[in-house]
Amino acid sequence: MAENENAGDSAQITRDYFDSLLVELRYIDGVEPSTKLELYGETFETPLMFAALSHLDKVYPKGMSESAKGMLAAGGVMWAGMGSEQELEEITATGAKTIKIIKPHADNKDIFRKIEHAEKCGCLAVGIDVDHSFDGYGHFDVVLGEHMKPKALDEIRDFVKSTKLPFIIKGVLSEQDTYKCLNAGIRGIVVSHHHGRIDYSLPPLQILPKIAKIVNKQIPIFVDCGIARGLDAFKAIALGATAVSVGRAIMPPLEKEGAAGVTKTIQSMTAELAGAMAFTCSPDIRHIDPGVIWHKNS
Repeated sequence: MAENENAGDSAQITRDYFDSLLVELRYIDGVEPSTKLELYGETFETPLMFAALSHLDKVYPKGMSESAKGMLAAGGVMWAGMGSEQELEEITATGAKTIKIIKPHADNKDIFRKIEHAEKCGCLAVGIDVDHSFDGYGHFDVVLGEHMKPKALDEIRDFVKSTKLPFIIKGVLSEQDTYKCLNAGIRGIVVSHHHGRIDYSLPPLQILPKIAKIVNKQIPIFVDCGIARGLDAFKAIALGATAVSVGRAIMPPLEKEGAAGVTKTIQSMTAELAGAMAFTCSPDIRHIDPGVIWHKNS
């Protein structure tokens, strides 16, 4: 293998950045921490959420609704990505509080229809995945035969106004897009590079503190990409995230045990998060001092 064959692998760059962050320990005046998450009028046991995935039938029969059952048992938030209306109905029928993320379809009528369906299903929130606007070659993306197109700020405002649900933008990885989201009335953003839409993507946690400063707790900030353990979640929350999503790390347990595997994984990662909070005098997820995070090269 050539030495630089994997140079630019965004997933690896993101993993390396996670691993470059060290945790300062604090013991005096420590308390038993709470991992409860308050989000859009609901309270959850954990800030670890199921990522906005799709097409999980290849992993486990009825993989998305099975995952929703697992998240419900774990007391966490379920997210749903691209999928049929029937699948979303099966997910929400489990009772899991669900956030639906819609692709940036070229025809906005498709987006408005999916927003309306998410409302009918009783979703907790709805949003759009802006980072699937282009393919890797400068053309508008085509996902499973469906045509995509980037959205202008005015179009996003129209989506926000079309629903009473909190509207979320997934795929924010810059200060510029953060300002635009706030300007559009967005009620949540997902800091993400979608597992590396291009090589050398900026790690979400590297830009997160700047985004958090701009947002200034006006809206929730969610983070995905590379969350593989509770300590990753701790680092993200310390640097400004409200909650985080787990994707690839949860696939082997789902494949092996279905809903039970999802529940066990989320509970285990939440326990590790709680451990890190206890070792840093962090009473709850809203009060983790970013000063406990150090970069190993600093």
